[in-house]
Amino acid sequence: MIEITERPRPRLRAASSRSEPAVITFLRSLDWILMAAGAGLVAYGLWIVSGITRFDVPGDQSYFVVRQGFAAAVGALGLVVMAIVPIDLWRRSWKLVYGATLALMVIVFVAAEAIRGSKRWLDLGVIQFQPSELGKVLFVLALAGFVVGRVGPAARWRTIFAAIGLGAVPILLVFMQPDLGTALVYAASLFAVLFFAGVRWRQLAGLLALGAIAIVSVVWLFPAAGLQVLKPYQTERLTGLVNRDADPAGLNWNVNQSVTAVGSGGLTGRGVVDASQTRLDYLPEHATDFAFASLAEQRGFVGCAILLLLYLLVVWRGLRVVTGAADLYGVVVAGALVLGFLFQVFVNVGMTMGVAPVTGIPLPFVTVGGSSMVTNLVLIGVLQSIHARGELGRGAAP
Repeated sequence: MIEITERPRPRLRAASSRSEPAVITFLRSLDWILMAAGAGLVAYGLWIVSGITRFDVPGDQSYFVVRQGFAAAVGALGLVVMAIVPIDLWRRSWKLVYGATLALMVIVFVAAEAIRGSKRWLDLGVIQFQPSELGKVLFVLALAGFVVGRVGPAARWRTIFAAIGLGAVPILLVFMQPDLGTALVYAASLFAVLFFAGVRWRQLAGLLALGAIAIVSVVWLFPAAGLQVLKPYQTERLTGLVNRDADPAGLNWNVNQSVTAVGSGGLTGRGVVDASQTRLDYLPEHATDFAFASLAEQRGFVGCAILLLLYLLVVWRGLRVVTGAADLYGVVVAGALVLGFLFQVFVNVGMTMGVAPVTGIPLPFVTVGGSSMVTNLVLIGVLQSIHARGELGRGAAP
């Protein structure tokens, strides 16, 4: 279990904070290194998108950059709002947040248009909004509100399974869209919530074992008995990981082209014009699922290292927020959001190199898609709110 201990509270800081305007005090309480890392990812991501999509829309080289920039502006507004809103509000209103999360998951079945057999996006005119992306943050805020005070080292299995049941509903709704990748992100966040809430290691190990059994059953045992849980293409993607030579012109085409793109980039990349895998569309999903492969081809190891270091900076500062949170709710929310973010990076980068299954998980701040950009900036806003409350709490009392 993670203990929250209060640090010594210096009198000098408390006295000076009373003489400052509230806005200045709040600004001082923010994690500006985390803010700089987020801004760096936005800027670097836009630069990456400008290269990998330059030839995608004839006559308009900046088409996707403009749309991504608009999403970044909306996300920046969301960051400010989430940083200002006290984190306690989400804890007290977790039932409403949970209801809003379910509503976002359900509305796509009613109002969304089917694209490639999936109902994930709502057409808002200016942009297409994917509710399950924003749900990644709302899911954690709601579930953390339930587990804090109920789940911990002394929690019974009945209470833990109640939390899992709450988490399973939105996971199932996302899975039915169908969106296996996002459902896996939700599942990883659910596990992280339980971990940071203080569930015992033996119980966590038991949950991992149950999860492994469930995966084996869904991928192999149930189909062998004639019950198909996954779509055929989803099963092929998962099983194709262990047999990349199977169907190289179909099932594994994207993965093989992605590995080729990553390897051809070398140290500094081939540049935008000479990156044939990206420019000539040998890598079809080069702006979405395989954006990292396109970056590797165009900018090489150096370009990829810069991106990964920026991710590492966000993760490091996010974990610093966990250690400085004022209460257990802040610890659980910050920890689950950071690990969910890290999970997305790990799986997306892994699948471009053929070491993780192709699941459609976006690359944060890079994959073309406004919903992902907005969600990741909102995530940073929530982390800032937790950090600010911890800093203000330590400086408020003499």
